[in-house]
Amino acid sequence: MSTPGAIFPSSIESLYCDHHAWLKRWLQRRLGSAEQAADLAHDTFVRLLNSERVPAQFDEPRAYLTTVARNLVSNHWRREQLETAYLEALAQAPYQFELSPEDRAILLETLLELDQLLDGLPPAVREAFLLTQLDGQTHAQVAEALGVSVPTVKRYVVKGLQQCYFADLSFVA
Repeated sequence: MSTPGAIFPSSIESLYCDHHAWLKRWLQRRLGSAEQAADLAHDTFVRLLNSERVPAQFDEPRAYLTTVARNLVSNHWRREQLETAYLEALAQAPYQFELSPEDRAILLETLLELDQLLDGLPPAVREAFLLTQLDGQTHAQVAEALGVSVPTVKRYVVKGLQQCYFADLSFVA
């Protein structure tokens, strides 16, 4: 039995046949890379196949595809920024701190998960949480850096910890 309003594989096939080439060109103009555009176009249709909230009929299929693809592009850019920052930090680390490729991949994925998790927090809360949890700064140091009181920093950190707790992330202490 199918879910009401769910898209069926045959309609995905039709959507793919009618709009895949257009979506790939649209993505390539934004990304500047044919390979990345092809990957994200593919990911767009995979997301549609895996979604339970996709309409069976589209009044504006390109608008819908654009919305899904735009979210994937945003995630792609965020991932690139995190990866660049991570690689820069790693390059500054002492040689004995060198991680294996597997450990690097695991750490980068963990950073991406943490970034996505904290994305919904207000910027000041997010920054206070990261400064205390990742940079090891005291509440007083963070309060001075953000121009807020120590009790405010404590509330911010609690909000960040709650966000992690409710997401069931055990790697944040």
